[in-house]
Amino acid sequence: MRILIVEDDRATSLMLSTLITSWGFDVVSVGDGRRALEAFNRESGPQLVLLDWMLPDMDGLEICRKIRPSGTAAPSYIILLTSKNGPADLIAGLDAGADEYLVKPINPEELRARLNAGARILNLQQGLSDKILELEVALKNVRMLTGLLPICAYCKSIRDDSNYWHRVEEYVTEHSDAQFSHGICPKCLPRVALEMATDP
Repeated sequence: MRILIVEDDRATSLMLSTLITSWGFDVVSVGDGRRALEAFNRESGPQLVLLDWMLPDMDGLEICRKIRPSGTAAPSYIILLTSKNGPADLIAGLDAGADEYLVKPINPEELRARLNAGARILNLQQGLSDKILELEVALKNVRMLTGLLPICAYCKSIRDDSNYWHRVEEYVTEHSDAQFSHGICPKCLPRVALEMATDP
């Protein structure tokens, strides 16, 4: 999984990149908001974003707000990094679109645990998206009878688009996934019984 680190302090960015790469993640690092948005919006952009609150051109909250409505196909998970630790700051970060909030100085083990949790959530979201796509494809393939069917008032045959007449069972079987099991309804049973009794 690719992780985007957005951090303008070079020493912190290098430390984070080294740690996260050692945990098996693919890392991309940038130092400002403009390049962060460019990296995120690429076709093979990162899914997980480690985002510093204070940046030279725009703050982390503004970047969160720009990422969320971007319409990218892949789901994203944003962890906001900051030295701000008040309740109002936490609320502001989450309201802007961050999924997690990590206070500096960063504890490496806590960071690793939060990244793994984010990766699990993203994998679950992707799995759900794949299942929804499968269901949409399946629904498109469901064969249904719709519209007006011309049917004979006497023998109940149905006329197709080529002006051929078919028995109801044949037509419905051909144009849907329905299958027939034949029986005799209570209304017809006396007549059928009489016909069978009088049949030589």
